[in-house]
Amino acid sequence: MIHLLDYIMIPIQLIIVFFTLYYFVIAFFGIFRSPERKILIPKKTFAVIVAAHNEENVIGQLIENLTVLNYPREMFDIFVVADNCNDRTASIARANGALVHERFNTEQKGKGFALEWMFAKLFRLKRNYDAVVIFDADNLVHPNFLLEMNSRLCKGEKVIQGYLDSKNPNDTWISGVFSISFWVVNHIWHLAKYNIGLSSVLGGTGMCISTEILRKFGWGATCLTEDMEFSMKVLLKGIPTTWAHEAIVYDEKPLTFMQSWHQRKRWAQGHFDVASRYMSSMLFEGIRTRDIRILDGIMHLCQPYFLLLSTTFVLASYIYNFYPFYTNIVYKILPLEVWSVIAIGQYIFPMIVLAKIQAPVKSWLYLILYPLFVYSWIPITVIGYFYRNQRIWSHTVHTRNLSYNDVVFSNNQAEFSEKDALFSKQALK
Repeated sequence: MIHLLDYIMIPIQLIIVFFTLYYFVIAFFGIFRSPERKILIPKKTFAVIVAAHNEENVIGQLIENLTVLNYPREMFDIFVVADNCNDRTASIARANGALVHERFNTEQKGKGFALEWMFAKLFRLKRNYDAVVIFDADNLVHPNFLLEMNSRLCKGEKVIQGYLDSKNPNDTWISGVFSISFWVVNHIWHLAKYNIGLSSVLGGTGMCISTEILRKFGWGATCLTEDMEFSMKVLLKGIPTTWAHEAIVYDEKPLTFMQSWHQRKRWAQGHFDVASRYMSSMLFEGIRTRDIRILDGIMHLCQPYFLLLSTTFVLASYIYNFYPFYTNIVYKILPLEVWSVIAIGQYIFPMIVLAKIQAPVKSWLYLILYPLFVYSWIPITVIGYFYRNQRIWSHTVHTRNLSYNDVVFSNNQAEFSEKDALFSKQALK
C-alpha cells in the first residue's frame, strides 16, 4: 500500500540507513593504529598561541607547562592574546615568560577574531615561524606535543589536530561523560578517518597549522566554530586536516550540565552556520575533483541535520505503532539482526575505547550515564538550529588550576611511556 507521506518518509529512511552504515563502518577503523615512522630531529619552529579571555585562574599553569616542553626552547615562542580581559590574565602570563598582546574590541568578540588579529601581528614580526600551534588558556600539554607536530610537518602534513584528552575527568558526572565523549570521538572518528585517508576536523585547541597555509589562504574564520570553518575552508582547496594521536592536549571539561548545555549549543549554532555556507560549494568541488575527502566533509557538516531527521523518524515510528501512515522500509533494507548489531555497537565502542586508554575506574561508572549525555544533544541541536544565525560568543569560565603532573597522576597515567621517553631523548640529542 502506497501512503501519501511516503514521498517524504522513504527518502528519510534511506538517508538514515546510509548515514548509520557509513559511520558504523568507519568506526571500526579507529580500533587499531598503524605503525608510524617518526622524524626525531627538531626542524620546525613554532609560534605557540594561547587565546585567553579572563583566564587568570588557569593561564599561569599552562605557560609554566609550555616553557618546559621537550623541544629546543629557541625553536618556539609563546604568545598570549589577552582578549578583552579585565582581570590579571595579561600580567600573570607576562610574569611566566609569555609574549603578551592585549586586544580590546567590544564589537568583534570571540576566539576567531582574536586569532585573526594575532596572526596579522605575527606575520609582521621579523622572525618567521614554520607553523602556529593554538591552545586554549585552560589547557595543559603533553611534553612531546611539539615533537609530534614537528614529525608530522616534516612529513608534509599542513593542518593537524592533536589528541583532545581531559584535564578533569573525575570532577563531576558531567565532566566525566564529557571526557568519555571526547575519548570516543578521538578513536572512532578522528583516528578512524586518519587511518583510511579521510580528513579530520580541527577541534578548537591542540591545533597545528603551517604558516604557509595561513599566509596563502588567510584565517578568515570568525564564526562560533572557527575551527570547523577553517577546516572546511582549506579542505575546499584540497588540504585535509590530519590527526596526531600522540600529540596530547588536556582540556578542561564543563563541571555542570548548564555549562555543558551552553557550550554545546554554541557548537550546534556554529555547525549549522558553517554547513549553510560551505555545503553547496563543497558538493560542487567534491564532484568536480572526485575528491572523496571533500565529499566526506559534507557528511560531517550534515551530522546535525541527520540527528534532526533521525529524531523525527523515531517519533514517527511511535505513531506508526498505532497508525501506520507510511511504508516502513528500514527493516527491508537492513534485517533486524544488522540493526541489533549496530545498536549494541553504540555501547561496545565506548567500552573498547575506555579499555584501550586504561581509563580511571570512575569513568567506567560514568559510562552508565553516558547515553543521557548523548541524547541531550537532541534538544541542544534543535535549539542550535533556530539560533543558527546568531553569533553571540558565550564564554565558559575555567577554574581547575592544575599542573601537568596533577593531571597525570589524578588520571592514573604514567607521565611518560617507555616509547615517549625514548622519543624525547633521541629528539633532543
